[in-house]
Amino acid sequence: MISLVIPLLNEQASLEELVQRIHTSIETNSLGEFEILFIDDGSTDSSWETISRLADRHSNIRGIRFRRNFGKAAALHVGFQRALGSIVITMDADLQDDPAEIPRLIQKLDEGFDVVSGWKQTRYDPWHKRWPSLVFNGILRWATKLHLHDFNCGLKAYRKEVLGEVQMYGEMHRFIPVLANSRGYRVTELAVKHHPRVHGVSKYGVSRILKGFLDLFTVVFLTRYRYRPQHLLGGIGFFACSSAAAILFFLCFLWVVTRLSDSLNDFHLTATPLFYLAMILFIAGLQFLSTGLLAELVVANAADKQTPYSIRQTINDPSLGQAVGPN
Repeated sequence: MISLVIPLLNEQASLEELVQRIHTSIETNSLGEFEILFIDDGSTDSSWETISRLADRHSNIRGIRFRRNFGKAAALHVGFQRALGSIVITMDADLQDDPAEIPRLIQKLDEGFDVVSGWKQTRYDPWHKRWPSLVFNGILRWATKLHLHDFNCGLKAYRKEVLGEVQMYGEMHRFIPVLANSRGYRVTELAVKHHPRVHGVSKYGVSRILKGFLDLFTVVFLTRYRYRPQHLLGGIGFFACSSAAAILFFLCFLWVVTRLSDSLNDFHLTATPLFYLAMILFIAGLQFLSTGLLAELVVANAADKQTPYSIRQTINDPSLGQAVGPN
């Protein structure tokens, strides 16, 4: 079964056409059984009533309604938990994502990939959304070493087992390919069509850019240092303490030189700002080192909640079962 998980907020005008396009795309290409799971993220228009009417008309449509707006990540998390299909496809409900791309996404999964991320090569959005997105995607590619052009594209396809290992909270939904890649899943991208918005208005403002950059630091930390935080925090602490020691050694050298030479004025250690800089660096370094040790204790106590590895397949191992993941 294919599960289409579609979060939405005030998109009543586009839902009926979206359902029609999805049915046409899947049935025309004979992709088999599928379900459409709408997650109403606190809409204030008639979106829920429209979903109810569509569910009465189509038995494969399901709906979940939040009491208020909790954000796209929460909506996707609930959808992933309740999706019944072995393949999960996400898309936005505003008709900018084209349901005709569904067969191509599934075909890409059949090539052996676990995550297929859409790439809006020609994007019909205003400049104040495109330009910051280009910068954000470039920084994310550099920071994560995952070479995708468009991390923010809502049109993605996943194998269900991927979503069972990726933890989502806050605004982490745009980083699912990064988190999946860090656990060894095979991630690729596919150029997809993008359409101008016809109904409604965009739900994302300038604050999304700031949140994205803040979440970027979290994702880099989680993917690189989640199970070894002391390598980062301790490294910073060691560098700070080493810098403090080097500065103090230099100041002590100047102090000795001024005492041995009559032609130079006496040098006092505390008379220069470098001395206080060294003290600050030393104290900060100790704090980073101690924080790293505490983080290691937390990781050690929580290690049984999620393994630091991901098993793809097994052979003759009854304790784990057979053929975990795609061949």
